[in-house]
Amino acid sequence: MIIQTAAKWAQAEFGDAELGDARRTARLVKCAMALAERPGGTLPEPLSKWSELKAAYRLLGNAEITFERVQKGHWQRTQQACGNRGEYLLIEDTTQLDYTRHEATTGLGRIGNDGGRGFHVHTTLAARVERWTAEREPMLNVQGLFWQQVWTRDDAPRKGRVSKSQRLKGPRESQRWAAAFDQAGGPPPGVQWTYIADRESDIAEVFAKTSEYGVAFIVRANQPRVAVAEEGNVFELAGRAPVKGAFTVKLRARPGQPARTATVQARAREVTIRGPWRPNGNLPSQTMNVVEIRETEPPPGVAGLHWVLLTSWPCETLEQCHAIAQAYGARWLIEEYHKALKSGTGMEESQLSTAHGLQALLGVLALVAVRLLGLKLAARAEPDRPLDLNLLGAEVIAVLEAKYGKPKEGWTHRSTLVAIARLGGFLARKGDGDPGWLTIWRGW
Repeated sequence: MIIQTAAKWAQAEFGDAELGDARRTARLVKCAMALAERPGGTLPEPLSKWSELKAAYRLLGNAEITFERVQKGHWQRTQQACGNRGEYLLIEDTTQLDYTRHEATTGLGRIGNDGGRGFHVHTTLAARVERWTAEREPMLNVQGLFWQQVWTRDDAPRKGRVSKSQRLKGPRESQRWAAAFDQAGGPPPGVQWTYIADRESDIAEVFAKTSEYGVAFIVRANQPRVAVAEEGNVFELAGRAPVKGAFTVKLRARPGQPARTATVQARAREVTIRGPWRPNGNLPSQTMNVVEIRETEPPPGVAGLHWVLLTSWPCETLEQCHAIAQAYGARWLIEEYHKALKSGTGMEESQLSTAHGLQALLGVLALVAVRLLGLKLAARAEPDRPLDLNLLGAEVIAVLEAKYGKPKEGWTHRSTLVAIARLGGFLARKGDGDPGWLTIWRGW
């Protein structure tokens, strides 16, 4: 569903949305098609006719058009696709959408350090492992949003100190982690799902939930959890674990730091972690593997890579530890997704006047962002796969051939996306690598 015309994509994604009226569904499909063709966050640009723009405003302002109703069909299709035989990474993270500058918008909540206004978005992004490279790097294709949650902090900030017992007895935002499995259940026989998340997801209930549903996990450790039968916490035990060997990990560019390759040493062992206290009694102890990935010689002035990972994956061999590190490294995918949502679709630029309207719009643009990101990955995961020309449309191919000629290898996933990205400013020189989602989006 990634590489096809905006009209076909919009019909496939939203044509079955249950909005209480077939006319609303048809309007949603038209709106989604326009936003996919010209993503930018504000409606007047893709919907240039006043009648279409007015209809879109009326649709998104309708109380029946909720974020969940807009996305529900997509979630169901993604979960069903992840039931096909294979291996899938389910990557979770939270971001916030900032509308602090939109002073007239109603229904927003606290974000950041309570100084801004907007709402929070928690995403479970599903990716299929198409193959593993010789360097144990997973080549991924986006399946879609496995689940997504949106909420506002509309309560007043708590004043004074709140006891741990009081905090644990009430509803907590931390309960969003791994909540997708309460909706979708676990994988069918012969299918592997691996839950991947950063340090904020180091929660005992998360490990209990993945175990309950038969889902594997790789989570970066955050809590100094104590072992049952030996001295030390997980960080200390990881540092004393047997050395499995060394390998290299490619690190992406970050603000102030260029992309580089790090040589790391891996230590790994099994550990049984004592169950933490809860108001209704201690949780049961949990046995899992702990893997330490530490850079041996970082560049001068650069903090070396150091991950302590909690996982259910086996870690007896160096190859297994390498695969764990590379799978956790795929967490960058959800950061790219959030970038596509904010910078690519321009979600934070919308001038809608209510949080309800913004969240209904998010229901559409969140899937546009999946499409943008999927275009990038399709060129990496299956570069030589021939393109289905009927999906993309003869007009698009005619434009690309007139501009750049027909590629020697024919119209494959990679050659097509490179040509589209060239329209968006990608130079396609030998050393330029694969195009990024931003140039692909501009090319569209």
